[in-house]
Amino acid sequence: MATSLRDLHEGGFGATLRRDSWWVAPALTATVLLSFAVYATWAAGTGTHYEWGPYLSPFYSPLIQTSWWPLSPAFLILVFPLGFRVTCYYYRKAYYRAFFLDPVACAVGEARHGYKGESKLPFLLQNVHRFFMYAAVVFIFILSYDVILALRWPVDGAWRAAGIIPAGSPRTFGIGLGTIVMAANVGLLACYTFGCHSLRHLVGGQVDCFSCARAGQLRYRLWRGVSGLNRHHMTWAWCSLFSVALTDLYIRLCAMGVITDIRIL
Repeated sequence: MATSLRDLHEGGFGATLRRDSWWVAPALTATVLLSFAVYATWAAGTGTHYEWGPYLSPFYSPLIQTSWWPLSPAFLILVFPLGFRVTCYYYRKAYYRAFFLDPVACAVGEARHGYKGESKLPFLLQNVHRFFMYAAVVFIFILSYDVILALRWPVDGAWRAAGIIPAGSPRTFGIGLGTIVMAANVGLLACYTFGCHSLRHLVGGQVDCFSCARAGQLRYRLWRGVSGLNRHHMTWAWCSLFSVALTDLYIRLCAMGVITDIRIL
């Protein structure tokens, strides 16, 4: 352990004056992110048990059929929300510390010296975040439509045995526990997406005076709203990560017959 600021500056990886368990946070972050990556890859690769009744897993939405793609269509879908998260400003900090150990923690010696930032490949590609942001916004509306469809239940309950709704069956309004799970997931994803730093810059950037700009009042209200969500961006990032995995897991377990969905209304 370093005994002075000079030792900390000249010391190697892990040199620190800190006496707390500084390694817990990056280790926990690495565990959670790696667990999500493994589960998402497995769930997307199975190509089965992704819908039950009116419920559709967010990993497979929108539901598409391809003849030219040899893998599960979920991989074509996940590239957009995954790209949005991987290039997110908060997630960059999280996985840089957890996997690259750069920097591993505040006041802790790094494995390398000579910071070069994100000015060279492959880290230069992080700048595509603003483009993935547009796709992420579109997906919020797609998933919201899935929630609306999850409110339309068939009148005939004979489909419950297989969990498949016959085509053309009459529908009626209904709410199940899965509907609430899907709606909560969309809400958390919306808070995370609409609190994005790039979106905040899009609606309020390059303006020195809102009242002087075109549509200044509207832009100011949008900027205030995005800024309010942005203040808790880290919280929304983690909550939405858990919610999207739990939503897929809930629908998957219903489709596999492991659990039974609760009809609330």
